[in-house]
Amino acid sequence: MTLTIKDLSKDKIKEIIAKRIAKEFKENDIVTLGIGLPTEAANYVNENMNIIFQSENGILGLGKNQKGPNFDTKIVNAGGAYVEVNKGASFYDSQMAFTIMRGGHIDATVLGALQVDEEGSIASWQIPGKFVPGIGGSMDLIVGSKRVIVAMTHTSKEEPKIVKKCTLPLTAYKEIDMIVTERCVFMVEPNGLALTEINPLFTIEDIKNSTGADFRVSAYLKEMEI
Repeated sequence: MTLTIKDLSKDKIKEIIAKRIAKEFKENDIVTLGIGLPTEAANYVNENMNIIFQSENGILGLGKNQKGPNFDTKIVNAGGAYVEVNKGASFYDSQMAFTIMRGGHIDATVLGALQVDEEGSIASWQIPGKFVPGIGGSMDLIVGSKRVIVAMTHTSKEEPKIVKKCTLPLTAYKEIDMIVTERCVFMVEPNGLALTEINPLFTIEDIKNSTGADFRVSAYLKEMEI
């Protein structure tokens, strides 16, 4: 069946982003997946690959989301979702979790964002006291990881989430390496954003109109798999 923009339900958008993120992991990588959408990436990793997922609430060896009627309610990820653990998994306290995160032991971190700008700065929390996301462990993960990937919807209420300069409180300054949305993939380079992949349901003009930042189109631009 040929997809159209009308087919981009919330679930399909999550699937497109998570599948694309899963392609970024390499054999034996230790990866942390942030709360929400990023955790979906674990469900699309090639089962023949050895990827070790770490959860900031203290699990090394995280598996896929638990399915079926009989959940083990004692095993949850940082977002509170019931998850499986792989053979050899370990459990530890917050002190050890943050030692791993801050110590440069994480090969890749995937997290959501409210805004990302063309310099690679990220805002993923707002003013304390408001009913919005808090800081959590994002600051530690971002500065401590070897590679940082943002997984998020392209817009929020039709407003761009990729902007020229973040206007919300920063989580980290110039630390993002890659942005994946349901519409495209951007690499954050020293001279700004490069559009490297595009969902075939959208045009470059569509991306320009829904992005609040400047970017260049890569000479090797290719289509995203949807």
